[in-house]
Formats: sequence, structure tokens, C-alpha cells
Amino acid sequence: MHIRDERPGNQQDSRAITHVEYTAFKGHPMHAPGAEPTEHLIVGRLRASGDLTLSLLAEVDGEPVGHVALSPAVVGADQTGWQLLGPVGVLPTMQGRGIGSALIREALRRMRDAGALGVVLVGDPGYYTRFGFACVPGLGYPGVPDQYVLAVRFGQRLPQGDIIAHAAFAELA
Repeated sequence: MHIRDERPGNQQDSRAITHVEYTAFKGHPMHAPGAEPTEHLIVGRLRASGDLTLSLLAEVDGEPVGHVALSPAVVGADQTGWQLLGPVGVLPTMQGRGIGSALIREALRRMRDAGALGVVLVGDPGYYTRFGFACVPGLGYPGVPDQYVLAVRFGQRLPQGDIIAHAAFAELA
């Protein structure tokens, strides 16, 4: 497996990411039965607005099989410094092979190296705690139970307050 950056302006990469994210979330239990996934549209809107901080593709034998995106997030009074992880998707036929884990670890390493305060997300604590994510008292995401609001910090600063994600997430929810 090889992890690489999305090539800016490359339509082949854009189409591959759309395919991976759509396919990964088609029929996912978090969506209502019969509902179409929107994760691929979120990535497209982040890209179009210039707010895609990091977009990584995982390839196996040169074929895209996984993707992770990060975008800036406001956390409480912190207008900058925090990144929101998501969406992250792996083709169903390739799940369970460590591809998503490798993408998340690489994304976290890059954000740490770039000097980010940390990374926040809404997700399954049973999955994300292996990467250092944890619930933080005082951190929230409107409309989401606190146990699914997670953060990993790279310094001493605790994330406090509500997470405000890019409008791309709300427009398609």
C-alpha cells in the first residue's frame, strides 16, 4: 500500500476520491435505509472552497482504495489551529486490512508536524481511541451525543467549546 497526497486540480484523483467515498458509505448503517451517501460531496465542496487542508489517497497496486480528508474547524474560542478529520473511507472489498488506520495515522502525523493544536471528529470511540482520540469534557458538537465527539491534542491546550465544521458538512447533512 502507498499513501500519497491528492494532486491539486487532477480530475482523475477527484473522480477516484468520489468513487472511494461514495462506495465506502453506500448502504452504511449510519445512513437511513435507501439514503444516498453525501461524504463524497463534502470532499468536493471542501476542495472547491479551498478548505481541504489535507486529502490523502491510499493505493494498492496503483489503484485508489482509501481516502481521508481534513479541514479547518473552529473549536470554542479557537478560530484556528484545530482540524476536523473526515470523511475517511475505504472501498468495502479492502476494509479490514489496515488501510483506514494507515491513512488516519499519516494524517495525524502530518497535522502534528504542521503545528496544529490537534484534530477533532465525530465518530465511533471504539474505533478512534486506538489513534489517541478521546472524549474531552467541555468539547461538543451540536446535536451529537458527547461520547461521539472526540479529539486528539498535540500540545497542552485542551479543546473546549463547540466544534464548528466547515459549511460543507451542514449543507449536505
